[in-house]
Amino acid sequence: MSTELESTRRALRDAVAQAEHAAELARLLDVAQSRLAEAERQADEARALAERLSEAEERFEDERAAVEKLRRELAEQRYQAEVANWKLSSIKVARWNRLGDAIKSGKSNPVRLAKELKGATKPVKRPTAPKRKPVAGGKARDERPGAAFQATTSTRTLGGASFKLKPFRVPTGPNTRPHITAAVIAEPHVEALLRYEWRQTTGFTPRDFARVLPQEVPHLLVVESVTRGPWAEELRGEPGEGLRALLAWCAERGIRTVFWHTQGDVSAYAASAELFEHRFTTDLTVGWPRLQFGVQPRVHNPLPLAGGRIDRVLTLDQLLPGHLSYPDVLTSYRWPAAVDCPSGTPQWRLTEIAACGTPIGDDPDTRRAHVALRRAYSGGTMTDRVDTLLEAVGLPSARATLDVSVLLAIPDASRMEHALAQAARQSGVVQLIVIGPPEAEQRARDTLPDADVVYRRLHPDMTVGAMLGRGLDLCEADLVAVMDPRDVYGGNYLADLRRAFLFSTADIVGKAAFYAHLRKPQATLLKQPDAEYSYLPEISGATLLARRNTLRETGFADLTEGWDEVLMRQCRQDGIKVFSADRFGYVRVRDEDRWMLGAAHLVEYGSAEPHALI
Repeated sequence: MSTELESTRRALRDAVAQAEHAAELARLLDVAQSRLAEAERQADEARALAERLSEAEERFEDERAAVEKLRRELAEQRYQAEVANWKLSSIKVARWNRLGDAIKSGKSNPVRLAKELKGATKPVKRPTAPKRKPVAGGKARDERPGAAFQATTSTRTLGGASFKLKPFRVPTGPNTRPHITAAVIAEPHVEALLRYEWRQTTGFTPRDFARVLPQEVPHLLVVESVTRGPWAEELRGEPGEGLRALLAWCAERGIRTVFWHTQGDVSAYAASAELFEHRFTTDLTVGWPRLQFGVQPRVHNPLPLAGGRIDRVLTLDQLLPGHLSYPDVLTSYRWPAAVDCPSGTPQWRLTEIAACGTPIGDDPDTRRAHVALRRAYSGGTMTDRVDTLLEAVGLPSARATLDVSVLLAIPDASRMEHALAQAARQSGVVQLIVIGPPEAEQRARDTLPDADVVYRRLHPDMTVGAMLGRGLDLCEADLVAVMDPRDVYGGNYLADLRRAFLFSTADIVGKAAFYAHLRKPQATLLKQPDAEYSYLPEISGATLLARRNTLRETGFADLTEGWDEVLMRQCRQDGIKVFSADRFGYVRVRDEDRWMLGAAHLVEYGSAEPHALI
């Protein structure tokens, strides 16, 4: 009996202890849940504060821009008032005006008349004409393309978290056609597409165009179907008096006029469009000549952000919230690992994203992104579109070309067929300089029938550098490429390299990131994968594509091995910019290379071409 009682007591004590433990656990759980709820509440407050802060920053920027605009307008009004006063003062001191005053005041008094006329004939210092002054509180306006067209919003918000970006710096040139000036009425997107194609005048209104445009009389006027700004109401429906006055002003001076329908119902702009000499449209259902959007290489390119990409795939709404200006859009394009775009996304938007090297879809595949970038450029650039426009309106479109002369030194006759086959794959080759065995001349002409083939006989005692230097004197194209007869070059190799001259400021382009194949170990390697799309001290000589004049200034060292290292050292000393492009389209082939094995990443044991040639 006592044993059962003791067992019951122990069981009761254990039950009480477990109950107390359970109660403590419940209390701790309640405390944890309350803390979690408090943390969630604070997180919600932090998100709300971040959103309000972002909105406040945007409002501040808008107000600052508005104040800056008012300050500029006030400064302009003051300047115009000073000009009016100067003109009035100049009239008052003019000799003919003073003679008139003398005659008027002395007509009834001959003595006084003689005195006044004598005084009126004396020279009087004219007042000094006023000069425009820098706007107080701001810098003098920089007229270079893109100078005032920079990103302002550097913070992005995803899921309540804020990310600080270093904005993409919009370049300030170069200008493709500095001999042409265009007056342009367009919204920010189209302004960004056109600003590098010519000298561009914007910002004039129906009230001040007659004062602004004569400062640099344009060769043509290009007007987009704008939906905002001072010209929108002038263009929609019945043409406004300001538009009619602008077109009459252009007609008096022989200035070509172009209307470009890019958005909105064309019927709303039809009456105004009829007043222009030329009409174009992006709408396939409209019967006007086509002028589609194209890639603008100066801003739609794979140059990366300083902070790199975020390791996330974003939706288009996450990538481009509605408040972003177009310069901020250009920053966002380069930010994510990939963008998942919904069906119905405008083709021009997809093309711009692809041209910035950003994968489209839910897979951040760099190979697929490179193919999409190539496709975006092959669809046409704004330079191509403006060529079409200028041809239609009858203006010259003279500009630099990207034609290539290829330097091909073949010291080993057994590599001749392979080397010529690599050159024959390339586009844009207008001239081939071949230095090799006697049979290379006819084989080159057969292999590249559309190129101008220049042959020079191989001298056994000449180094590769000496051969290249001799061939350089024969080059005539704007760009010169050096190809190594040992290596493999894909069909898009030169086209990809030439593209870099459209958006970089380099004089020499090549590859510091590339695939290599070593025959003896059958190893495929990847050298410097982080060196894509960047300015670097050196690139591989077998991938060199350079401006002809730059190469003529530097020359080639009289060496067989290491001539490219000497050239790169010379570039560093002379301040010549060297740019490393993408990793694709080229394979360095050697039997073995211990230095390469120690300095590159092993990809696999097997062929390199499936990795490199896309």
